[in-house]
Amino acid sequence: MIVLWRVTTLCNLACGFCAYDRRVSVPRIHVDAAEVERLASLLGQWGAISGEDVLLSWLGGEPLLWPGVLDLSRRLREAHGIRVSVTTNGTTLGREDAARALAAAFDEITVSVDALEGDHERLRGWPGGWLKLADGIRRLRDANGSPRLRANVVLMRDNLASFPALCERLADWGIDEITFNQLGGRDRPEFFPHHSLGVDDVTTLRHRLPELVQRMSERGVRLCASDAYLDRFAATASGRAVPVTDCESLRPTLFIDEHGRIAPCSFTLDTYGIPTRDVLTVDDVSHLRARLATGRRARAAAVCADCPSTQVFAKFGT
Repeated sequence: MIVLWRVTTLCNLACGFCAYDRRVSVPRIHVDAAEVERLASLLGQWGAISGEDVLLSWLGGEPLLWPGVLDLSRRLREAHGIRVSVTTNGTTLGREDAARALAAAFDEITVSVDALEGDHERLRGWPGGWLKLADGIRRLRDANGSPRLRANVVLMRDNLASFPALCERLADWGIDEITFNQLGGRDRPEFFPHHSLGVDDVTTLRHRLPELVQRMSERGVRLCASDAYLDRFAATASGRAVPVTDCESLRPTLFIDEHGRIAPCSFTLDTYGIPTRDVLTVDDVSHLRARLATGRRARAAAVCADCPSTQVFAKFGT
């Protein structure tokens, strides 16, 4: 069971494609840490009984700005046998003793890196951030008990041509795995038309990826690039809807937001959201997926008529 949990909407960067850009006027909310630990305890008990691994993955905003995140993450690993990961913009990696503390708290760390040097700094609104990011990732790589290191790239017209060179640089830094998303238009629709991938862009990407996947493999880096995932890119670029009526067998994840609502994905919270406070026992955990599936069969969410979930389309496949 992989549980993606958006633990905060606070962020310290200014990414023009993100809903949590620090310049955007939205409520900045932290999830209730006590409720996280309560549910995590149940998940740990369920994992021990079922024999299924549980991975809790913190998302944001910038989750490393969530107060107490390192202590809580370490406690969940040690007390409840839960694996914990985080997706971060990397701005806190350079703090004193950060590498040691992060290695103790997380099994996996995903760093968002979108382009080379000044282009990354421009896209993220982080002057001088490139060298800080490189140094922080290298420190993590060299830390005792280093977690698995992943980089995730948001692909758009701005950075498509430099993507192979970016992969090489990430390999130099010691990244273990590289994933990518296509730019989406739901968060910042004003940004999307001028930067999104077109049909020719996706064709170019599909043509270049096999050789790049092989080159990364030779360097010990896994570049995730499945055919199903690229098919989703092509459909988006051409304006073709891809309906998904039953995602359960395709999606290994659950999603929880900062308000404590559980759903199959972040796009269906309003339709299927179950409050975490309704999950009171290990038995409730064991029936959670079935309960969500029942809700989906009873009433299809409008967004499922053109499913945007990367998990459903094998983002992590090869």
